[in-house]
Amino acid sequence: MIVSILLVALGFVGLIYGANWLVEGASSLAKKNNISDLVIGLTIVAFGTSAPELVVNSVASMDGFSDIVLGNIIGSNNFNLFIILGIASLVYPVAVQSSTTKGEIPISLFVAVAVLALANDFLIGPNTSISRIDAFVLLLFFGGFLYYIFRQLKTQRPEEIDVSPKSNGKITLLILVGFAGLVVGGKLVVDNAVTIATDLGVSQKIIALTIIAAGTSLPELVTSVVAALKKNSDIAIGNVIGSNIFNLLLVLPISSLINPIPYNTNFNTDLWILSGGTVFVIIAILTGKSRNISRIQGFLLLSFYLLYTGYLVSKEL
Repeated sequence: MIVSILLVALGFVGLIYGANWLVEGASSLAKKNNISDLVIGLTIVAFGTSAPELVVNSVASMDGFSDIVLGNIIGSNNFNLFIILGIASLVYPVAVQSSTTKGEIPISLFVAVAVLALANDFLIGPNTSISRIDAFVLLLFFGGFLYYIFRQLKTQRPEEIDVSPKSNGKITLLILVGFAGLVVGGKLVVDNAVTIATDLGVSQKIIALTIIAAGTSLPELVTSVVAALKKNSDIAIGNVIGSNIFNLLLVLPISSLINPIPYNTNFNTDLWILSGGTVFVIIAILTGKSRNISRIQGFLLLSFYLLYTGYLVSKEL
């Protein structure tokens, strides 16, 4: 099992570096072809932050590990909301723009509830799944979300993305090595996570909700903590909410298109927790004096997640 743990860690390294190299290479290629910073940010960079989850889930879906598919997505979203936003708020209270409170955060709540409804076919029961039809519905929502973002950015000054000039050879190498890192890293994580779960006698769901979810969310964690240290609240909150929406509206449907995903209704609790946590964030912002998520509220988010995760693991052991 020690070898499997080391291979999972190696897989996470491949996922993180692979995503970074892929984004860097693709961004440089786009700049050389006079594609705007706005389009690069909305497509390549946004895709790159969700690449680890996408690759892990694609591998898991092809291998028929539905609990890993669902556990990684739902677990990553809860990790983003409770751990990353909680830690970022402890570092520095996260101020939230009114447009984010009225727009992106409610959208993330709607998406979580929509996935809950689709997964249960609007009726909680044992024969539930996320079908290819459900996947097309979610992708339709994703198209609507992109349209919303484009409309929002028309009224905002786009941020410049710093991409240094690179030769065609280096760009090609970055893209190929980045893609290879993602594929190899994803395969290592899935295969060895299943081995660890079997050796420990715990379910794939628990492994996916904890180890895999935390590992694939490491890029978001680093980004949000650094943003909080620089007192850049927009990036800290935008990174979390945007990643959660991408995971449910892009990563999940692509996984379902590869193979329809049998839905374990035990995940309903985790989706309700995700929805409840989002409502808590909205209330925290609306009731705060400076429309921010305070250190106390960040501590509550962090504490709840740790207690709930501890409860899940103790049930398995």
